[in-house]
Amino acid sequence: MSVLSPSDMESSPCLLPGPWGAGGEDVEPREEKVCAVCGDRATGYHFHVMTCEGCKGFFRRSINKGIRFTCPFTRSCPVTKAKRRQCQACRLQKCLDVGMRKDMIMSEEALRQRRALRGQRRLAREQPGGLTAEQQELIGILIVAHQRTFDSSFSQFTHYWPAVRLYVPGPRPQSPPQPGIPATWTPSLQPDCLDEDVLPDVFSMLPHFADLSTFMIQQVINFAKEIPAFRSLPIDDQISLLKGATLEICQIQFNTVFNTETNAWECGQHCYTIQDGALGEGGGETVAPGSRGQPRPHPGSPITAMLPPAGFQQIYLEPLLKFHISLKKLQLHEAEYVLLQAMLLFSPDHASIAQRDFIDQFQEKVALTLKSYIDHRHPMPEGRFLYAKLLLLLTELQTLKVENTRQILHIQDLSSMTPLLSEIIS
Repeated sequence: MSVLSPSDMESSPCLLPGPWGAGGEDVEPREEKVCAVCGDRATGYHFHVMTCEGCKGFFRRSINKGIRFTCPFTRSCPVTKAKRRQCQACRLQKCLDVGMRKDMIMSEEALRQRRALRGQRRLAREQPGGLTAEQQELIGILIVAHQRTFDSSFSQFTHYWPAVRLYVPGPRPQSPPQPGIPATWTPSLQPDCLDEDVLPDVFSMLPHFADLSTFMIQQVINFAKEIPAFRSLPIDDQISLLKGATLEICQIQFNTVFNTETNAWECGQHCYTIQDGALGEGGGETVAPGSRGQPRPHPGSPITAMLPPAGFQQIYLEPLLKFHISLKKLQLHEAEYVLLQAMLLFSPDHASIAQRDFIDQFQEKVALTLKSYIDHRHPMPEGRFLYAKLLLLLTELQTLKVENTRQILHIQDLSSMTPLLSEIIS
């Protein structure tokens, strides 16, 4: 199935009318093409017009960012190769005047798909025999980084916030029973009124999620610092990449401990289900850490009604569970998990990136390595569409990240409990 769309025509000359034939061959190979905007050497049809790379990039950035330029003169500034940077307003207007089309600008998802397709083609041309030594070295670096920084047993997970403990006594008559009238009992919050063995402690999940978020974010930061290519970047680029990818990488790491039979995340002695984060009746209940396997209160019981909810809405939790089920069923190897994390980390699309070309090239190298690994380590037929499925899941993960951020901002107490989480989503 082709992943190209009509918007891909911005850099696919053979798909548009012009001096190219139907087969993509240049009819006049020796004739130099001229940019319709500034007169520089053109590289092909971009957004429906023959332009240079500079005007192509300028037009895309201007439209995507929605910038409103103002001409300081009479809105008739000359736009040439030498003077095209002097007035952005006149340059953008000329782009529109010569016919460049806003509707042909590709979305971020389409750009990601095009990069992946380009990587597949390059892989087929350059590496038909399997993983290269460079790819094997890259996988080795990422696996070591992951193993050194990800605590799959969650043995280092520390609670920073005091838990809210709920004590529930056994049935106890309120008053001496009268003939024909059944005895009644009520739950109590007094810690010295019962034996703690009566029922497992119940904790509010909001402070717990704050602790867990801090723990996971710290692991992602340490993972990134273990990668030489990441350490070589300017500190501002490192911060931008972490802000853009940390929440997504956390979900990839969480998937390694997800159990599709129970739909639960088994984090060492801690066990979480999607209900632990839900907003509403029964949404906040959880058994105390260390008591996994003990019975939970029934959602309709008086105990549940007193439990403080965590506050996440179903619009986020249900797609999140579906994502983890879909990803886990692909039965990825450790190498594929770490390559996915690296693809997310080295994303050149984040704002305020200085070393954009280097990051783009490194992400493409990671994508090629992932495709090559899948082709040679997953037998057919299961591996036939595995790479394509992963790309679709990464796009879905981006949507989840946006909704996750919105939910965290909605639950203001959660981000205020952990400054690190607040910094990541800022």
